[in-house]
Amino acid sequence: MFTGIVTDIGEVLETERRGDLRARIGTGYDVGGIDIGASIACDGVCLTVIALGSAPRNWFDVEISAETLSKTNLDHWAKGTRINLERALKVGDELGGHIVSGHVDGLAEVVAVRGEGDSVRVTFRAPHALAGFIAPKGSVALNGTSLTVNEVEGTDFGINFIPHTQKATTWGGVKVGDRVNLEVDTMARYVARLRDWGQ
Repeated sequence: MFTGIVTDIGEVLETERRGDLRARIGTGYDVGGIDIGASIACDGVCLTVIALGSAPRNWFDVEISAETLSKTNLDHWAKGTRINLERALKVGDELGGHIVSGHVDGLAEVVAVRGEGDSVRVTFRAPHALAGFIAPKGSVALNGTSLTVNEVEGTDFGINFIPHTQKATTWGGVKVGDRVNLEVDTMARYVARLRDWGQ
């Protein structure tokens, strides 16, 4: 489990197709404190660490299945891609965002970007099947970042990115046409399931 509070911006150092996709990710994390088999959210996708190293910089390797590639934007990873990273939640950690599983529901598309003071307002378009789970003032995880929804109109929803979020994550480089990993709020998913079950 994760909170959607990004704690490092990683960089894809190399990728290799071996049936699945294997990727090496450069990180500012102390790899001496990461175990093989640990879970790290990479742009919102929970991935398992399969190798670690520290030369010429700290890095960890992950393997990404064809199923995960089909549901996320990780199929576009290439050398130099910057990604949001978060270590798994530990008992006693501060829950600063919201509960995030790292299981991406689908892809949202950036359809508009505009400045609002020092902040940036971004409009996303969600897949129709997921739009009903997104509500004003509710939470979503986009590329692994816990965010508050400002407004919803049909399948479109708006997010305001404050300057801190732009600097501490990859959101400072957002542009129209970007496809981003979307995980809807777990509570919204269960409420919808209970509603449908009772009909």
